[in-house]
Amino acid sequence: MKRDRILLCLAHMSGNEMKYIQEAFDTNWVVPLGPNVNAFEKDLEHFVGEGKQVVALSAGTAAIHLALVALGVGKGDEVVCQSFTFAASSNPVVYQGATPVFVDSEPGTWNMDPNLLEDAIKQRIAATGKKPKAIIPVYLYGMPAYIDEIMEIANRYEIPVLEDAAEGFGSRYRGRVVGTFGEYGVMSFNGNKMITTSGGGALICPSDEAKKRIMYFATQAREPFPYYHHIHIGFNYRMSNICAGIGRGQMTIADEHIAHHIHVKDLYVKGFADVEGITVHVAPEDYMEPNYWLNTIVVEPELTGGVDYEQLRVALDAANVETRPLWKPMHCQPVYKDAPALVNGVSEHLFERGLCLPSGPCVSDDDVDYIVSAVKQIIKK
Repeated sequence: MKRDRILLCLAHMSGNEMKYIQEAFDTNWVVPLGPNVNAFEKDLEHFVGEGKQVVALSAGTAAIHLALVALGVGKGDEVVCQSFTFAASSNPVVYQGATPVFVDSEPGTWNMDPNLLEDAIKQRIAATGKKPKAIIPVYLYGMPAYIDEIMEIANRYEIPVLEDAAEGFGSRYRGRVVGTFGEYGVMSFNGNKMITTSGGGALICPSDEAKKRIMYFATQAREPFPYYHHIHIGFNYRMSNICAGIGRGQMTIADEHIAHHIHVKDLYVKGFADVEGITVHVAPEDYMEPNYWLNTIVVEPELTGGVDYEQLRVALDAANVETRPLWKPMHCQPVYKDAPALVNGVSEHLFERGLCLPSGPCVSDDDVDYIVSAVKQIIKK
């Protein structure tokens, strides 16, 4: 009998979602905003702590865009971005008419290299006569960055930090939830994230005043008049009351989801411990607590008898296991071929050797055993 396909990170429902969705239908709150949105935001504020305020939005990309708007990023500005990530981290910079300046990763966390960050700031000041307008580090696959070092540099140059924690829901750095260190923090609730609202995101804000400003731009920048009156360009970025109902249900099992991803990581580490040439990426520091949103491996073909990550990906696909190559660095993307970049080879090396493995709440212990056994058989052959 053919085995059911094992997916990377399939959405998992708590059973509570329909209660809140039905409530929205029963009260005819089937529009953006509403009681579920308000309650979901409160749940998220309690989750992240630190006295932060949260605005629920239509996508994590919308959250990045609105934060850039609030930070005053515009035409002719530059924003330092992590290269090793998904395009949604840098695309909103271009929406604003600004230029992303890409910075490569350090090998421990695979996130923004603090030393290259400072080099990039100095280089751009020398080249343009002004410092970058913002810095966007990313928590790749849920792995915390060296955020203390990044914040020290950012504070010294007085450049605001926008943390892209889209993949880092619930990850912690020195006991503190990521996304709460910079001026703003981004969350994503896409269908394959730690929790989902089917599609959606949120922006972590430093104050009630900042939250109100974000909400203003997220609702078409409508002024408080009895008629529609606009002074600024706004956007239609608020989360729907129905999607927020899904989010409320998901928050009841958020901690369980995070614990399961970590459990799956432990199984992979144990399973591949005796496999030469396969390394599971784990936190390089004991004060980093990743959520292990997607567990990743590095494949060294010189140690696996010549089997590389692409051969492994194709063979696992044939075995009904979904995998995915690591992100192709932004400085290697054709759309960003003219963007400034400071690179050290780390992200390109990882892109050529890395693979994401199934990690979601629907991945069972038996699934992990099957995946590990399949990898061993592929290498053995």
